[in-house]
Amino acid sequence: MALYESIAFALFALVTVGSAAGVVLVRDVWHSALLLGVSLVSVAVFYVMNQAAFVATMQILVYVGGVLILITFAVMLTREDDSVIEVAP
Repeated sequence: MALYESIAFALFALVTVGSAAGVVLVRDVWHSALLLGVSLVSVAVFYVMNQAAFVATMQILVYVGGVLILITFAVMLTREDDSVIEVAP
């Protein structure tokens, strides 16, 4: 069973590092927020792998459910609308 655990750890480690790098490297704020959500969920998987289910649940509820939703609302409310065409009189 240790082989499967090592493979799962390596897979989620790659997902975590890749999505964390994507948060920094992606130019679009919306995609960066989505990659942050992937990174936070994969960290919660590490907690589950260490038999810390309560900490994993709090990770998902507080960070993914709270902070990421707050970032999503901030992105949606502060983004400029490019489709509006202003006509000068």
